[in-house]
Amino acid sequence: MQEKILILDFGSQYTQLIARRIRELNVYCEIHPFNDFPALDESVKGVILSGSPFSVLDDEAPLPDLTEIRGKKPLLAVCYGAQWLAHNNGGSVAKSSTREYGRANLSFIHDQSPLLKDIPLESQVWMSHGDTIQELPDDVEIICSTPDVKVGGFAFENEQTFGIQFHPEVSHSVDGKILLRNFLVDICGVAQDWTPASFVEETVQILKDQVGNDKVVMGLSGGVDSSVAATLLHKAIGKNLYCIFVDNGLLRKNEFENVLEDYKELGLNIKGVNSSKRFYEKLEGVSDPEEKRKIIGNMFIEVFDDEAHQIEDVTWLGQGTIYPDVIESKSVKGPSATIKSHHNVGGLPDFMKLKVVEPLNTLFKDEVRRVGREMGLPENLLGRHPFPGPGLAIRILGDITEEKVKILQEVDHYFIQGLKDEGLYDDVWQAGAILLPVQSVGVMGDERTYENAVALRAVESIDGMTADWVHLPYEFLARISNKIINNVKGINRVVYDISSKPPATIEWE
Repeated sequence: MQEKILILDFGSQYTQLIARRIRELNVYCEIHPFNDFPALDESVKGVILSGSPFSVLDDEAPLPDLTEIRGKKPLLAVCYGAQWLAHNNGGSVAKSSTREYGRANLSFIHDQSPLLKDIPLESQVWMSHGDTIQELPDDVEIICSTPDVKVGGFAFENEQTFGIQFHPEVSHSVDGKILLRNFLVDICGVAQDWTPASFVEETVQILKDQVGNDKVVMGLSGGVDSSVAATLLHKAIGKNLYCIFVDNGLLRKNEFENVLEDYKELGLNIKGVNSSKRFYEKLEGVSDPEEKRKIIGNMFIEVFDDEAHQIEDVTWLGQGTIYPDVIESKSVKGPSATIKSHHNVGGLPDFMKLKVVEPLNTLFKDEVRRVGREMGLPENLLGRHPFPGPGLAIRILGDITEEKVKILQEVDHYFIQGLKDEGLYDDVWQAGAILLPVQSVGVMGDERTYENAVALRAVESIDGMTADWVHLPYEFLARISNKIINNVKGINRVVYDISSKPPATIEWE
């Protein structure tokens, strides 16, 4: 039975970061809403309460039931969780006169606290709260302070229950990882044995037991998630995995052929389907971004369904779903009410009565890559930048034509290949080119031109939720601009997008 830590989510922006830090310590953990967590069996070695955008003084403040946790499992409460423990057990919490936000340094550390072992005095921590704990319950002692926050952390007597006002999961808390290790290893007694190798071994066995001799059909995109998921399934069921890779005519230059070759080298049972014409016909004259997404999503389902029906006795649908998707679907705040259509397959029609198998639904993106490396997947697959399911359709502003796609494929090729040739590709999280619905005057030779403009976009990010534009060298941008204008017929102007997310988005549509 896999040992684990439960993280109860109160809606904090940092909750996923807590999980990532724990996983980095080779400990398995799961995030659950504070009001809907599983039974605490022997596999659960400890519980962490997250922060929250709420105040414990709010009428709608989250109220967790800790009856099955307090005194029975080690408990670490962070920020809101710590304030709630104090407030709910006879202490007092009040609004701070000034918001306690940003860097602080520990001015007092209890030398007997197992939670703070090996953390030095003056260690920098990160505060992010508008309330402060004024008084603690009678059976609680302070274990750390900062000059401005007397109750920086506390511990219940005769109980493995701790609260801290700061966030150990963020990088600004320089010894935060030591604190988490102290809690996980010394206090909870967790073995640090959750590694990519152990995940592969355990998951392949689970898939064998789950799927047996049934057939699985899976749509591949060439991206990291679907590639790693397919490889795990292939290890478990071999030729009973049927992969379908659809060319919607909106991929990068030569991507269909190159990715198919990569998959075949991995030994996957895969069929490539060129459906470009079908997609172009459906997209003709359509300019609205959301309508484009819906058309492409629906067309993918049609093509995929046509191909899947040619395989007899299929029982399962393989999906590359990863953990952030799962967390969002059962978020304490509920699924987003209004979101753009999903980049990838948004769902399957009711008449496709297939059971779903998702080998990666407990992993974050960086863990997916590590598992892929453990299985020997090539770096050109694992290191690929994210690429939207609708492909170049949402990088062509306005209607889609085959001619526009070919122009953008050429521009994109010079940009991406240039990043690779000059050793910049791995410094960028995502890059691409956008064909603008703008024509401008130019001069080529002695002739006046009136041709298209393109924008280049390169961003750095961790998970795509926020992103900053990359400061690519001016000399590089000059060389790429010159190559594009000289080699791509129809382009006479290149611009570079220097907006960050937020307020902009990574893609333009």
